[in-house]
Amino acid sequence: MQGAEAAAETAYLPPVRDAAAPGASFPPPVQDAAETAYLPPVRDTAVPGGPYPPPAQGADAAAETAYLPPVRDAAAAETAYLPPVREGAGVPDGWYREEAPAAAGTAGAAPGAESWAEATAYLPPQAAADPVEAAGQPGTPAGQPGEPQAPGEEPAYSPPTLGGNTMRAVDPAQARAEGLSPIIDPGPQSALLTAALGLLLAAAAPFGDLALLVPLVVLQGLTAAGWFRLNGMWPARQGIALAFLGALVADAAVLAVDAVHGPGAIIGTLGVWVLLTLVLQLRSAADPDERMYGLMASVASAALAIMCAGFLAAGSAAVSVGAVAVAVAVFVRALPLPPAPSVAVSLAAAAGSGVAVGALTSLGAGGALLGLAAGVCALIGLRVAAYDYPSKFVHMTAGVALPLAAAAPAVYLLGRVVG
Repeated sequence: MQGAEAAAETAYLPPVRDAAAPGASFPPPVQDAAETAYLPPVRDTAVPGGPYPPPAQGADAAAETAYLPPVRDAAAAETAYLPPVREGAGVPDGWYREEAPAAAGTAGAAPGAESWAEATAYLPPQAAADPVEAAGQPGTPAGQPGEPQAPGEEPAYSPPTLGGNTMRAVDPAQARAEGLSPIIDPGPQSALLTAALGLLLAAAAPFGDLALLVPLVVLQGLTAAGWFRLNGMWPARQGIALAFLGALVADAAVLAVDAVHGPGAIIGTLGVWVLLTLVLQLRSAADPDERMYGLMASVASAALAIMCAGFLAAGSAAVSVGAVAVAVAVFVRALPLPPAPSVAVSLAAAAGSGVAVGALTSLGAGGALLGLAAGVCALIGLRVAAYDYPSKFVHMTAGVALPLAAAAPAVYLLGRVVG
């Protein structure tokens, strides 16, 4: 009866293979077979011909790790997804790990050589420094861009500053790549051109509006072209022609009306040109974003060029004082001085020139206020022309015209107040 009861208990269990060695008198107990019936099969790692199977502890360990992925070597796993490194020129001796023991044995390398190789394992290969350039810069201080950097050390580029670069960089793209300041001042050449154009305006103002119109048209052309190039839009012939045409229409409107109605003629022309620019941009087949950029640049360029007509609407004395103040402020700002003292000296020089020229005209001491305001507007225009890594073309157009264009409204308003 006991045998029948045992058979009935194991009737629905899967068959259990006899894992005992040949010739053994008893099979494994029934209870152990029932407990491991639903576990994954465990491979027998015992030595062939051995009398007994592996211990139960080994079987349990194999069952626990049966569904785990295979484990690779730690060093191989870390570099499994890295691209292969080619051996070629430009790689120093002892760079690879196979050459490290030989180099260490011959040259007596320090114990930290292997750690140095591990620290630079993921860095791109560095080109060898030119010995001529290294010899030509013996006095380069540590941390300068011209000095080779230590392995694993960040390049010591100067951080961007608000002061800008007094001396113009050789290439704006190089300045951008080196992380220098995006503000590059136009420099002495643009300052000389601005001063020359300002002096022409000041000298032509006493001879009447027609004489003043000649340098004014040059100023308006430079303003229209320089603003588009400053915004990275070139050639933009249609936008430049439209802005320049608006400036000519504003000049004609100011000359056609009385001096009292000069501001109205300028504002009316500006409103018409904004509407015309909007209609032309709506008819464009470009992308919406590109049309928006073109609309903003066209409106701003036309507004600046039309505002230059304020020199025609202002009195001759105010034009002389304001133009000379702009010329002096821009020239002094180009001198190699620290940023903050340079701004203060420029404004003081502009006010002083206003007093000097005002004494020769009907403005008198009121020329100091007009000269100071014109100097402030000139420095603002100069800073706008120096922004976002400008090229030499931008410096020769916007850098020359924007200081004078920004000062035109102040010349007219303060000229009416002081005069």
